[in-house]
Amino acid sequence: MLKKMLVGAGTMLALLLLLVLALPTIVHSLGIHPVFEDARDYNLPGKRALLITTSHGVLNTPGKTGGDPTGVMASEFTIAYYQFQDAGMEVDISSIKGGEIPIDPQTLNRVIRSPEDERFLQDSVAQAKANNSLKIDDLDFTRYDVVWIAGGWGAAYDLGYSDVLGQKVSEAYYGEKETVFGSVCHGALGLIRARDRDGKLLIAGRKVTGVSDKQIRELGIEVTPLHPETELRKAGGIYSSQERFLDFFATSTVVDDDKRFVSGQNQNSSHETAQNIMAILDQRVK
Repeated sequence: MLKKMLVGAGTMLALLLLLVLALPTIVHSLGIHPVFEDARDYNLPGKRALLITTSHGVLNTPGKTGGDPTGVMASEFTIAYYQFQDAGMEVDISSIKGGEIPIDPQTLNRVIRSPEDERFLQDSVAQAKANNSLKIDDLDFTRYDVVWIAGGWGAAYDLGYSDVLGQKVSEAYYGEKETVFGSVCHGALGLIRARDRDGKLLIAGRKVTGVSDKQIRELGIEVTPLHPETELRKAGGIYSSQERFLDFFATSTVVDDDKRFVSGQNQNSSHETAQNIMAILDQRVK
């Protein structure tokens, strides 16, 4: 009897171990960080990209000091960083306050991290950039061909409140480079304060996406002060998204009619969004 029990326990332990090892593959097959089938290699030397992230690193009720660690979702800047870098672009990393970027530790969990996250963890140069990010106040956005705004829960606390970010997005929009703006997930909040020359919100009347209210409800993280779908609609954006049984596994990328704003619905959309941006730049070169 004891021998049978030990054999049974061993079998259960082995099955549990196999399940743990297989979790990344299972989660990937459900829709986390999908491979963009139409991806191609681009050659864009001389082009410059600016990546912007949150500086807020605590998940809490606004006004409270304690809370779980949060920040930018790793893949929402690592995927764009390497996509642009591998295309020969010069890539700068910045944040609202500058200095060390808070990276949500949960997003580097082995179960959900992307290949680009793995690459980042072995890249001392990229890590140095993230640990010493440039402060957006000190940058001239008009010098960049691409401005990419990453999301993550931390972004809900500062991107949509930054007048500096809104002003600099506006300046770059009218700059000579005709900057293309990319965003994923909560990163779209970085667009809601930008205005046109008539003082109207720049995103009004444009096709746009960001993390859905449904995904936020499903994850049970409604404590954050701003929700992208709600705020984009309030700003007059023509919001759309894709739904799944859980929106955490959905993905969608939206390009506005003028090809100046390319937005991704959530963490699964970074690859396609970056590819669309590079396709726009590539067409300009030809």
